[in-house]
Amino acid sequence: MPKYVIERLLPGAGDLSASDLQGISRKSCDVLEALGPKVQWVESYITDNKIYCVYIAPDESLIRKHAEMGEFPIEAVNQVRTIIDPTTSE
Repeated sequence: MPKYVIERLLPGAGDLSASDLQGISRKSCDVLEALGPKVQWVESYITDNKIYCVYIAPDESLIRKHAEMGEFPIEAVNQVRTIIDPTTSE
């Protein structure tokens, strides 16, 4: 199943409290439950003004539907084509 990296612009994201992040996570999980098992949230990375989320889904439309239902911003959706890490150099 394809993996996607979603870029979300959220000014001040790095200053969100643990409670704020828990609320965002709960909302995302509630939407995922409504959408069914075809779309999965893997993890997210919080920077100063953006959140980068990794999802697994059959296509981009489910990623966008999740964002629409949860009222989450989307700047870009990028399908991961391959993954490399330090072992790739061996």
